[in-house]
Amino acid sequence: MSELENIPTLSPEMATKVVDPNVYAEWDGLLDTFDWLRENMPVAKVEIPGDGFDPFWLVTRYEDVMRISKDNATFLNNPRPVVLSAREAIEFSLKVTGSKMLVDSLVVFDAPVHPKYRRLTQDWFMPKNLRVLEAEIESLAKSTVDRLVEAGTEADFVPLVSAPYPLHVVMQILGVPEADEQRMLFLTQQMFGGQDEDLSGTGMKDMTPEQITQVVAGAVADFEAYFAKLAAEKRANPTDDVASVIANAMVDGEPLNDRDMAGYYIIVASAGHDTTSASTAGAMMALAQDPEQFARVKADRSLLPGIVEEAIRWTSPVQHFMRTAAEDTEIGGQKIAKNDWLMINYVAANHDPAQFENPRRFDASRSPNRHLAFGAGAHQCLGLHLARLEMRILFNELLDRIETLELAGDPKRAKSTFVGGLKTLPIRYTLSK
Repeated sequence: MSELENIPTLSPEMATKVVDPNVYAEWDGLLDTFDWLRENMPVAKVEIPGDGFDPFWLVTRYEDVMRISKDNATFLNNPRPVVLSAREAIEFSLKVTGSKMLVDSLVVFDAPVHPKYRRLTQDWFMPKNLRVLEAEIESLAKSTVDRLVEAGTEADFVPLVSAPYPLHVVMQILGVPEADEQRMLFLTQQMFGGQDEDLSGTGMKDMTPEQITQVVAGAVADFEAYFAKLAAEKRANPTDDVASVIANAMVDGEPLNDRDMAGYYIIVASAGHDTTSASTAGAMMALAQDPEQFARVKADRSLLPGIVEEAIRWTSPVQHFMRTAAEDTEIGGQKIAKNDWLMINYVAANHDPAQFENPRRFDASRSPNRHLAFGAGAHQCLGLHLARLEMRILFNELLDRIETLELAGDPKRAKSTFVGGLKTLPIRYTLSK
């Protein structure tokens, strides 16, 4: 048998599952698929039937995903897209922007550019600086829970609480007026929720990949126009927020060009709330399904950090990133050639039983909990401390105000291969006296 024949390659049926957003909405079935792959083909070639996607390697074991995440010299974010993209989408992006990515941001940069751009705002997002925001975030959490209390005893937690709350926080950090928040939410849903007809609101279900990319490109253009105006205001009248830091930033003695500045704003604005929303809804679902765990954390708030961390692992809102091999290498005993494209799947890695005992169980006492939901290495999520702070503050408020909690219907997940999470979470609750 030739070396080529020895390459572990997914069947057409299995390969289609890996890129089908509908599969990602059926969580248990998705985890079943990844369990089989980790056990039988932990590094597998994916070749999609037809001509939609370039071939890539799917990496599902925690150990391998961690290694790739930390080795930014061997596994690059550029020059190929960092999110799984169809050929039509890549060609459209090249035609419109001259780049294979519609948005150039921290997520797509490699060294030496990436560390220079990351340093611009990294200190701002460190715990010591975020402490000054705690009172403001507590106020936002209280007003958010007020809406839940006013709703009575049943509500859909996602649109009422978990979606608007982190959006409020990140928009305040950026200095975006509250009146513009719904516009930001809509644009984010077009960028990240485009595969789900309930979230995108644009009939994308029946569109071709190029048509979907055109809609997303329109959202990006709208973002860019909005933040260009905001940047001009922050240069003229700087304030104590991230928007002013970005607007007045210098790299190598030069201000950011328009595309890079827009990309910086977009990644903070969009990635800063959809992911936290997903983790927040996941934690609430887990507590609604486990009255004993809800009662324990209500009585003992020292368990809150564990609830937050486990929710982030358990939901893994950013479900994958792509990397490109800079040289011939090897992963999990499989030879990888220079320029090969790889998918590091965080859902699979964060449910690897070799790293997490009984990984499908939501366990607030799980320790250690070295999950990969924030990535690892140089590209670890810039806003991880903010996400943890937001969730801890919100759940402290929720636990003060809610006495009992249960599901009031079946939760539904978004159809998305990239950023995923619950799109509905019907809950029934009683209020504390």
